[in-house]
Amino acid sequence: MNYSILDLCPVPEGSTAAQSMQNSADLAQHAERLGYHRYWMAEHHNMPGIASAATSVLLGHIAGKTTNIRVGAGGVMLPNHAPLTIAEQFGTLATLYGDRIDLGLGRAPGGDHAVWQAMRRGRSGEDNFPAEVLELMGYLDDADPSAPVQAHPGQGTHVPLWILGSSLYGAQLAAHFGLPYAFASHFAPDALEDATHIYRRDFKPSAALAAPKFMLAVNVIGAETDAEAAYLRTSVQQAFARLRSGKPGKLPLPVDDIDAEIGAAMRRGVDQALRISATGSPETVRRQLAELVAKYQPDELILTGQIHDHTARKLSFKIAAEALGDIAVAA
Repeated sequence: MNYSILDLCPVPEGSTAAQSMQNSADLAQHAERLGYHRYWMAEHHNMPGIASAATSVLLGHIAGKTTNIRVGAGGVMLPNHAPLTIAEQFGTLATLYGDRIDLGLGRAPGGDHAVWQAMRRGRSGEDNFPAEVLELMGYLDDADPSAPVQAHPGQGTHVPLWILGSSLYGAQLAAHFGLPYAFASHFAPDALEDATHIYRRDFKPSAALAAPKFMLAVNVIGAETDAEAAYLRTSVQQAFARLRSGKPGKLPLPVDDIDAEIGAAMRRGVDQALRISATGSPETVRRQLAELVAKYQPDELILTGQIHDHTARKLSFKIAAEALGDIAVAA
């Protein structure tokens, strides 16, 4: 089973977007050395704590700093863009860096309603996502001489597409098109079991994929001890609470008492949303990841971890890689 990283290019309190981009390149190189399969980044807007808004631009930076690891979007919010534009961007990446570019596609705006209006100004509010996915597939496939518009670069690059989602809609669409499916269980796990079942049950083999391929997203915060990991985790708990309160900001410093910071009721709600997680010492992370793998039987894991300190974040992903190596040997 492959394991990968989803990096939101977090901007910690006291730091800058420029430093975060340098940190992401360093983390990608670290992930490559540790044997991670993919390094994905996600499109988010109007969030001071996330620096991956111009996703394809940042992916070019990451691909240029690495050699073998697959690099891609997890994902691009396709309704924000013309399919031709995305085909050209990712076709360019594939032309520059060869067959190690992925393109995960989401349907949300990557922000709130104000972002939706700003990103989709002048576009119809109608949901054309399935048609736009098909249009994009056409631009990346072999050229059709009769087509009035072609993507250059893009045509013939066959950049692999993934459908991303946190509801049954994405599962149904990925199954219908015969595409791999990644579920956003790291922050919206409520429909995880149903979506996984529907995707595997209804999957139709395609030219892209002969059998279902399901990716499970997991929060991982590993440290030398359970107590240290719980302390580091308070950064993402605070960030998620602020986002839910409509006050997104930079990734907060960890705190000793999370309930005193955000309140016990909010903390319980945040923990429920972040429950697909492995948090603790190397032994705890290994056990919790093994339980998730046994329960959901993913074809691939993608790990994310919002940790304020860059060195601690690198250690966390090292602990996770070693744990998954042990799990693979045990299997």
